[in-house]
Amino acid sequence: MRVCLASTSPARMMLLRQAGIEPTTRAPEVDEEAVVAAVEAAEGRRLPAPEHVLLLARRKAADVAHRLRAEDAAFDGFVIGGDSMFALGDEILGKPYTAEAATARWHAMRGRTGELHSGHSVFRLAPGEEPREAFAVAEASVTFAADVDDDEIAAYVASGEPLLVAGAFTVDSLGGAFIERVDGDPSTVVGMSLSTVRRLVRELGGSWTELWNRS
Repeated sequence: MRVCLASTSPARMMLLRQAGIEPTTRAPEVDEEAVVAAVEAAEGRRLPAPEHVLLLARRKAADVAHRLRAEDAAFDGFVIGGDSMFALGDEILGKPYTAEAATARWHAMRGRTGELHSGHSVFRLAPGEEPREAFAVAEASVTFAADVDDDEIAAYVASGEPLLVAGAFTVDSLGGAFIERVDGDPSTVVGMSLSTVRRLVRELGGSWTELWNRS
């Protein structure tokens, strides 16, 4: 059974590989900001984090699934897409991009608990059949150590790791030592809830173990 990851995220690729799956990858051709802005304008409201990540996960997976189906009619397998964002209180924290923003984030986050929201979309593609989709949101709370000092924050930011990840932290690399607790599927915090993807694959009539293709 073939698997295509609708993402170029190294973290999502790593998770699937650790779970025994070697996917192909395709970058979604989706203008994320424009998609969210259009939906919010049409509905006259700001999308809360769970709806935001699910909207983008579905759009990205659909884009790759429909292009893949058009280019490879023999594709028989699953397309997996996702999107994540971190919320601290009422504030949604995306990628900080700059050292200054990452430093400010960490000063605000230490000693507090935030929520990681992860949208998932899985498409089942089979020759001669219409694509079928299953989707869901997974969430996990993350508690940061209260005693992370300014020198540790400066060193972590200088490493460059937090600049290009949602919330300015990782749980599976350098940032893991500054996190005291994760409630929920830990893989959600890395980038994708494996237990959620497994459930969606089953909803579409597949078996998780038939996706194992790594020796």
